[in-house]
Amino acid sequence: MTTDLFHWSDEFSVGLQEIDEQHKELVDLLNQLHEAIREHHGSATSRQILDKLADYTRTHFAVEESLMRVSNYPEFAAHKQNHEDLIGQVRALQEKLDTGQATITFELLHFLKVWLTRHINEADKRFGAYFIESGGETKWSDHVEQAMKKRKWWWKFW
Repeated sequence: MTTDLFHWSDEFSVGLQEIDEQHKELVDLLNQLHEAIREHHGSATSRQILDKLADYTRTHFAVEESLMRVSNYPEFAAHKQNHEDLIGQVRALQEKLDTGQATITFELLHFLKVWLTRHINEADKRFGAYFIESGGETKWSDHVEQAMKKRKWWWKFW
């Protein structure tokens, strides 16, 4: 029986399909990392998942920030700083892992889960509401929807 660290539900939706789908991927990677630690898959496996999570997070932040720029989001600078702070913390952790000064622990997972939950429920939901009020598209077009359902093509790029 698999016990997820983070169970996605519609209560986390920010109202923008692309952002919600990316958040689901982040949740999935966080759950993969949780399972790797829980099942004692080894530090190399855990590190690979953490690195994938970090890479995907940077890509996700870039997408969010581009949507903020095109919609002239008034809280852009603070939101971007929030993203940069997390990226800095993760980079510092990766350096400590490389030098043996840290290990991937349940405490780390808890920190990431709490950060992601708060960020989605507070900052991202504020942005989603602003984007929708500004007339931004909330859903993918039909052809994008079909392509996304066929396979997750973005992994080969990120």
